[in-house]
Amino acid sequence: MGKISIMGLGTGTMDEMSVKSYNVLKGNLPKFSRTERHPIFDENKFDNLIHFDSIFEEKGNIEDVYDEIEKTLIAEMEENGHILYIVPGSPLNGDIITERLRDNDVIDTEILDNMSFLDKAVKMASTQGSIKAMNGSDENHDFDIHSGNIVCNVESLSMATKLKLEMTEVYPPDCKIRIFDVLANKNEEISLFELDRQKNYDYSTYIFIESIEKSMLGLYNIIDLKKTMSFLRGPDGCPWDRKQTHMSLRECAIEEAYEVVEAIENDDIENMVEELGDLLLQVVFHSQIADEEGYFNFEDVTKHICEKLIRRHPHVFKDKVAIDADQVVQTWEEIKNLEKQVESYTGKLHKIPKAMSPLSRGYKIQKVAAEIGFDWPDIKGAVDKVNEELQELMEAYESMEKDKIEEELGDLFFSLINFSRFLKINPDIALSRTNAKFIKRFGFIEKNAEKDLKQMTLEEMDNLWETSKRH
Repeated sequence: MGKISIMGLGTGTMDEMSVKSYNVLKGNLPKFSRTERHPIFDENKFDNLIHFDSIFEEKGNIEDVYDEIEKTLIAEMEENGHILYIVPGSPLNGDIITERLRDNDVIDTEILDNMSFLDKAVKMASTQGSIKAMNGSDENHDFDIHSGNIVCNVESLSMATKLKLEMTEVYPPDCKIRIFDVLANKNEEISLFELDRQKNYDYSTYIFIESIEKSMLGLYNIIDLKKTMSFLRGPDGCPWDRKQTHMSLRECAIEEAYEVVEAIENDDIENMVEELGDLLLQVVFHSQIADEEGYFNFEDVTKHICEKLIRRHPHVFKDKVAIDADQVVQTWEEIKNLEKQVESYTGKLHKIPKAMSPLSRGYKIQKVAAEIGFDWPDIKGAVDKVNEELQELMEAYESMEKDKIEEELGDLFFSLINFSRFLKINPDIALSRTNAKFIKRFGFIEKNAEKDLKQMTLEEMDNLWETSKRH
């Protein structure tokens, strides 16, 4: 196993380094530096030193840069046995190559740390309260408006442009930010919209944005929602909210879910935002109640669903095997059955929640049965079954036996659900559309009636109903 010592030069000159780092840097190990742009290299010359600035200049993609540097370092380690990789600041803060080398099981790594650029940037920010640090190369940046945010190593125009787009989704474009050149001790205040208009970007370019009071811009995040819910449940909160339990809120969860679906069907984006918020409130509400009772909290909920998503997507997070959408569903169900210890198909049917609407539950029951081939070979069998059940319902109706009519009516519904499954149509959604259509046409009748509806004959109302169809 080869060895790579990884040294951080810190943010200043050699007299600010640790003694151990100084001695290693002055020693005979082959030296490879991320860059030669650092005060130490301005003042000192070193034998056996190769820097990688040319790779940054040649490669257009930052990932290609990292790949090339990593490949070079590993090759040099294999040839020399022990080498020194040098980075400005601290290797433990934002250096992707360091992360890759430390994750490599066949490399023995040693860290020689000195003051980081982040340490210096925090001092330059001179802010009160908490600070959240992120790296410019991160795929996504989760800005917390209630704390200061520092973005490290904004080393290219493309990175600055991407950051600007992300930040303008959270902050207004004229919001003031500070841009540092940590190495040169430069500190300039600019507007967010100017972020991608600066002349120089380098590994020593850092961005800082102050926390924003929620009263200032009306900005809120999940932390605010949790705090608001906690307050409403508290002694100075709302009597109705304090009174609620998991059981009392059951209907609210169902209602909010249906309202989300309705907004989606209406392609009403603005309403979708509102209804998704109402549905999220239900999650936070139940989590708050459970937290008060000592069972679980919102973090437990998010942890559980993240673990489940990773566990049930092995083709993405583990095996990295390309599969199609149908195979994804099959893999999901197989893992789900193992997790829930379902040992029989009947057991799987029992696991389908009874709280689902009967239409959706019937749909899922039939899907499970179809998995083992208990199904019509084609849609014709489903159609014939609908006709058969309709005939049996009419026969039961003739007998006027209520229990028999109820049973046959249920059978007819079940056969219609099966028919809809062959067509890949969710029966709940289909029925919801019909309900909405009925209300709309009934509204047309009421609006266009020349007298009170109670005074109209069925024939008069039916004529308006037929007119409503044409409109």
